[in-house]
Amino acid sequence: MEIIKTAIDGVVIIKPRIFTDSRGYFFESFSQREFDEKVRPIQFVQDNESKSSYGVMRGLHYQKMPYTQSKLVRCVRGRVLDVAVDIRRGSPTFGRHVAAELSEDNHLQLFIPRGFAHGFAVLSDEAVFQYKCDNFYEPQSEGGIQLIDDTLGIDWRIPTDHAILSEKDIKRTKLADTPLDFDYNEDLYKK
Repeated sequence: MEIIKTAIDGVVIIKPRIFTDSRGYFFESFSQREFDEKVRPIQFVQDNESKSSYGVMRGLHYQKMPYTQSKLVRCVRGRVLDVAVDIRRGSPTFGRHVAAELSEDNHLQLFIPRGFAHGFAVLSDEAVFQYKCDNFYEPQSEGGIQLIDDTLGIDWRIPTDHAILSEKDIKRTKLADTPLDFDYNEDLYKK
């Protein structure tokens, strides 16, 4: 796997080595050993999958301490714009984001460390999205910030009149109004 650094330290794009021939293609989508060596030592404990249609926007979600999660995400059918927003207070990149197009054609994955909010928008007619988490989902720990927060400067590439959001995501507060318990100087991986 090739690791592509982004503008925010710790958020990386993973490009797999793909082998193609007349039968199709093959690639290793995850290797614990290689991930630990090239990205960071981590133990994923839960895999999730969602199916959505064009215009669906999910996020920007995170889990509060002590249940915060890292995610390794990919799109196995269709195309999405995937976004990670730094929500660590005191971080030099607080409020900044990384956006990457993930698709069934490019096979790219995005690693989102703890201390980031995550969301995506479906750009194709339909998309199947998969992600690994390094902590179990805890409903009482669920948090989120508003997807359409102009201060974040995210171009979701979906016209407003085509955006489909859950009621919960519509009611989220903007980053400036969201109480956050992530501190840039704290080790968010310490158990």
